[in-house]
Amino acid sequence: MQADTTDEYLIDLICQLIKRKSITPEDAGCQQLIIDQLQHLGFDAKIINSNSVSNLILRKGKDKPVFAFAGHTDVVPAGNENLWKTPPFKPTINNDTIYGRGVADMKGSIAAMIAAIRRFIDKNPNHSGSIAMLITSDEEGEAKDGTAKIVEYLKSTNEFIDYCLVGEPSSSKILGDTIKVGRRGSLHGFLTIHGTTGHIAYPQYTDNPIHKLNVVIDNLTKQLWDNGNEFFDPTQFQIWHIQSSSKVSNVVPSSVELAFNFRYSSEITANFIKTKVATILDKLNIDYNITWQLSGKPFLTQKTTLINAVSKAINQEVNLQPQLSTSGGTSDGRFIAPLGTEVVELGPINASIHQPNEELSIPDILKLAKIYETILVNIIN
Repeated sequence: MQADTTDEYLIDLICQLIKRKSITPEDAGCQQLIIDQLQHLGFDAKIINSNSVSNLILRKGKDKPVFAFAGHTDVVPAGNENLWKTPPFKPTINNDTIYGRGVADMKGSIAAMIAAIRRFIDKNPNHSGSIAMLITSDEEGEAKDGTAKIVEYLKSTNEFIDYCLVGEPSSSKILGDTIKVGRRGSLHGFLTIHGTTGHIAYPQYTDNPIHKLNVVIDNLTKQLWDNGNEFFDPTQFQIWHIQSSSKVSNVVPSSVELAFNFRYSSEITANFIKTKVATILDKLNIDYNITWQLSGKPFLTQKTTLINAVSKAINQEVNLQPQLSTSGGTSDGRFIAPLGTEVVELGPINASIHQPNEELSIPDILKLAKIYETILVNIIN
């Protein structure tokens, strides 16, 4: 049976995905929709569920090289729906733009991947190599039961992915102007500083931990962690939450909590950061305890086969030479790269992601599908 490969099919598929309210970690039927689009073309489906997370591996072929598209069906909550011009889970098309939660991050990319695969197989039914899709519903959340579980399964079955394209919205100003070839590491710290509570009018009988926190923040923000390198910006320390134990105006709190994050380069390690922070805190002679959460180590694709194939496809389809970047947050590429897989990220413009009125240009997504198809041609045909 010949697959529908029209532009209208692609736009309709995006709208069908948006209608499914897949707020992380829910999939809301998106992955079954994906299976329905590809299974009749010879793709085998493997479903890996972990807790409330749905994971999907689709694969056609057993030969090398193995090229995989990777992505996620979960989206962030819509937030205050009064800030949306149209209902977030009702896809709306206006002036060649589709509006809806997740349209850019990353249901548009997933639909473009499917359209590209269908077109490629239609033109190359006897293609060499293998094509796969790695899809999770746990990218926007804690990511403990998502792509990490897919990778565990691949390891247990000795399945190797040679090349992987993650459809995260990587473009900055123009579609295809940036591809991500790596990401910085991400390390969260949760610090509690202890003091002595008491009446705020009698500070001589108290030990205010917030005052100590000021010194801690000053030391951590002034610390030079590294200078970065040709691939990564210098490591950054950023605070994202502060809370004291007291909410009463005349009571000095007994403790204060500080939550912070390091986006760190390949020049240092998570253990280096932990040791350095402990050294700084110990020198300040404060009573504290600290816990850590490693979200991901830095990764970088330095082999050139996939990077060249993607760059060539962008140049062929939109006449651009993309910038290679490692900026931004983490992505699920951090789980896949340690397999030895060449990983890049390429997707639509990221200006509206996680915001009200998230949007996707229809001309851009049609071009992206063509770029994805050309990448397949460049890699496995």
